[in-house]
Amino acid sequence: MEADEFREKFLPLHASMYRAAYALLGNEQDAEDMVQEAYLKLWNKRNELEIRTNVGAYCITLVRNLCFNLMQTRHYQSEEPLPEHFDLSSGDNPEQLAEAHDEQARLKLLIGHLPSLQKRVLWLRDVNECSFKEIEQATGLTPVNIRVTLSRARKKIREKFNRITGRKNGNKTHC
Repeated sequence: MEADEFREKFLPLHASMYRAAYALLGNEQDAEDMVQEAYLKLWNKRNELEIRTNVGAYCITLVRNLCFNLMQTRHYQSEEPLPEHFDLSSGDNPEQLAEAHDEQARLKLLIGHLPSLQKRVLWLRDVNECSFKEIEQATGLTPVNIRVTLSRARKKIREKFNRITGRKNGNKTHC
C-alpha cells in the first residue's frame, strides 16, 4: 500500500479513533498518543491490511487494545476531571433543572473522592460503558473483583449521597 492510499483509507478515521481513546483514557494527550501509536502500527502492517473488509472497526479495536495495554501496564490514572455534566434532569421545569444541577455537582464530588481503583472501575463501567472483559483487560481484575469493586463504589456513593441530601432509601424525607 502506498502512502497516498494509506492516507485516503486511514486519515478519515482519526476522529473516531481519538474518541474511542479519549472515552477510555479521559486524557487528551494520552488519547492522541494512542491514535499516533495506532497509525504507526497500521503503517508498519500496511501491506497486510489490504485484505481487511471493515477498516474502521479494525482501527477502533486496535486503539482500544492499545488503551487497555496502557491502562494495565502503567496502572493508568486519568488526570482529567470528571465530566462537567451528567444528564439527570427529567423536565424543563427550572426548579427541577436547578435541583438536578445540584445533584450532579454532589455526585461528581462523591465520585472524585472514591479510592482510585473504585473510581476507575466505576468510570469504565458506568460512564464509558465498557464490558467486564474490557475492564478486566484494563485493570487486571477478575470479573468477580470487578463486580465487588463496582458494588462497593456504588454503595458508598449512594450512602453518602443520601446522607448529604437527607434521603432515606432513595426518597426524600419529609418533616
